[in-house]
Amino acid sequence: MNPDNKDKSNLIKYRLQQAMDTIEVVDILIINKKYPAAVNRIYYGIFYSLLALALKFDFESSKHQQLIGWFNKEFIQTGKVEKNYGRVLRKAYENRTTGDYDTFIEFEKNDVVQLFEEMKQFIVRIEKLLRE
Repeated sequence: MNPDNKDKSNLIKYRLQQAMDTIEVVDILIINKKYPAAVNRIYYGIFYSLLALALKFDFESSKHQQLIGWFNKEFIQTGKVEKNYGRVLRKAYENRTTGDYDTFIEFEKNDVVQLFEEMKQFIVRIEKLLRE
């Protein structure tokens, strides 16, 4: 393996570890009823796993919408990944945006817990793609 591939491999592992670490953070935030912060971290856990996937396939973007569009085009529309993961990603992004930028937003515990479960499933699915 040349040095560039080793660096790429390490960066993929790092991004995936960020996603896994975020799972622990979200769990703590939910326990402490910090639902808007949990929603933010749920999205970022998914985002970190997407960054790992993008690295594997040599896609680079600093923009969230471009990364989401790439994932939808390359994986959802082609059937490489089940459509429900596209919905999970879109919902996580929309909730994060609402929670971060809108005023007086409240999230219900049950909704946040559901998003959290979907986040964990999303990360597992991305891990599987990274191993293929």
